[in-house]
Amino acid sequence: MNLSAVVHNAASWLRGAQDECGIVVSCRARLARNLTTAPFAPKATDADRARVMDQVLEAARRSVHLGAASFLAVESLGENERLVLVERHLISPALAEATGPRGVVFNRDESLSVMINEEDHVRLQAVLPGMQVAAAWRRADELDDDLGRSLDYAHHRRWGYLTACPTNVGTGLRVSVLIHLPALVLSDDMERVVRGLTHLSCSVRGLYGEGTNALGNLFQLSNQVTLGRSEEELVEDLTRIARHLIACERDAQERLMKEAGWQVEDKVWRAYGLLCNARVLSTQEFMGLLSALRLGYTLRLIDSVPSGFMNQLMIVTQPGHLQAESNRKLGPEERDVRRASLVRQRLRELPRNPSNAAAG
Repeated sequence: MNLSAVVHNAASWLRGAQDECGIVVSCRARLARNLTTAPFAPKATDADRARVMDQVLEAARRSVHLGAASFLAVESLGENERLVLVERHLISPALAEATGPRGVVFNRDESLSVMINEEDHVRLQAVLPGMQVAAAWRRADELDDDLGRSLDYAHHRRWGYLTACPTNVGTGLRVSVLIHLPALVLSDDMERVVRGLTHLSCSVRGLYGEGTNALGNLFQLSNQVTLGRSEEELVEDLTRIARHLIACERDAQERLMKEAGWQVEDKVWRAYGLLCNARVLSTQEFMGLLSALRLGYTLRLIDSVPSGFMNQLMIVTQPGHLQAESNRKLGPEERDVRRASLVRQRLRELPRNPSNAAAG
């Protein structure tokens, strides 16, 4: 699969399945692994990294899960091509900005991928739509076993899997949920919630993970601890905490509707009207309006715009995707005009719901 095909591919994790009425976009299970055959990334030379790349690609070719997968050598890609992969959550910002031999292997529906030569030699992940944390972990575990038949992982009898950063030592497992929390933000409860999650050894980050902002009220909830707990315990803990957070968001939504129902409805329908008619939309403004629309979907105020559609729209309107579609670099103003045009076009293509049309 070339990068043009990636841009037009419908990633399975965006489908809107099992998403708690639009609250949970996706879930991910990621495993960090290193090989015994080369120094860890901070000490590795380009020759070491190239050797790791060859070994991982050979393991992928033998893999049941990745035998027909695509490979992209990230060091040979341009800046915008790397940005597209970040926007699709196939690579991290850290891998995009790194130097030397590095790459990514991924299957056709983008549910399984392996980053090579990021902070660790191997970062494999499974991404599924909605609240399917245990299923994502099972898929990642199967891929890990599959690749492990061909790769010699660095492992210590007492400490578990050895990683470049001590926080990943042990299972090397990070499970996460991409969750939409607009009511908690609107009611000024998000700071309190984040403090409470920190005490539960969970971290809350932005849309693209560590060091990124929470665009459109979307947050990544993930475990902080990987040592001293089994993978099953980590998955169960994060699932329980995520479900509690979903309940908190629903409670906040109910309070908002009781205390300011007309204002909430007005916010939702104004967002819909602006998205249908705006001629200029920045990334930040678009994500804010999409958040209001997603809130309307969760509250069943509007059902003519499915959550899977909103998820796809969120990706194709990101700067890298807009430029890839245009086959040229666009200035900020050009991107904003093109984003607004694309949103209007996509919304016009949706079947109209008579009750919602009347309400609008």
